[in-house]
Amino acid sequence: MAGHSKWANIKHRKAAQDAKRGKIFTKIIRELVVAAKLGGPDPNDNPRLRAVMDKALTANMKKDTIERAIERGAGGGDDDNYEELTYEGYGPGGVAMYVEVMTDNRNRTVAEVRHAFNKFGGNLGTDGSVAFLFSKQGILSYAPGTSEEQLMEVALEAGAEDIVEQDDGSLEVRTTPDNYLDVKEALVEAGLEPDNGEVTMVPATTVDLDRDGTESNLKLIDMLEDLDDVQNVYSNAEFSDEVLQELNG
Repeated sequence: MAGHSKWANIKHRKAAQDAKRGKIFTKIIRELVVAAKLGGPDPNDNPRLRAVMDKALTANMKKDTIERAIERGAGGGDDDNYEELTYEGYGPGGVAMYVEVMTDNRNRTVAEVRHAFNKFGGNLGTDGSVAFLFSKQGILSYAPGTSEEQLMEVALEAGAEDIVEQDDGSLEVRTTPDNYLDVKEALVEAGLEPDNGEVTMVPATTVDLDRDGTESNLKLIDMLEDLDDVQNVYSNAEFSDEVLQELNG
């Protein structure tokens, strides 16, 4: 997998997320409610809830907000009948898009997702049309200059699968989704706080984009992420450092 723009991509996405922090909090709260409703309020017995709590804390959500969402989910209120769905499609230039949603009205959601794809020259596909291109992995990212030897020693001992050096010198620790939190906690305890960490869908192949392709795909991703029912958007787009800097400038 090409790695030249990993760091630029992370910084761009963090800036975009900071700009819409309120909406991200709303989506994390929905995840907390659903996780607690399905698996109970104790994170020690509910791996999914433990993972969402980590996500919430990483996003700097207050602990009392997290606890209220868990209590709401554990109470099993009838107002939280969300179903989890995925939509698959292609953005401009043949970029594969995998969209995870939580919705209480699938007709509304599919109409909104389809509208976003159509608006930016993409198209919503059928189930399975792009899912095969992605695999779920835990990724912990470290800035260029991080000690690979120290990272490798701690990460592999904790159960990581691999450490990959990107073209820009940054490092990625890769784990299975189940081992992600154990590896992250071991690294943090060793003083190796990641710059970014998440369980994500990693593409097997990527699509390099020019300036126009980058701009239109970023607009599509932003529009999808702005939809209330959309939890996560994954793509196999490879954005170059130069174009991202130009667009952010």
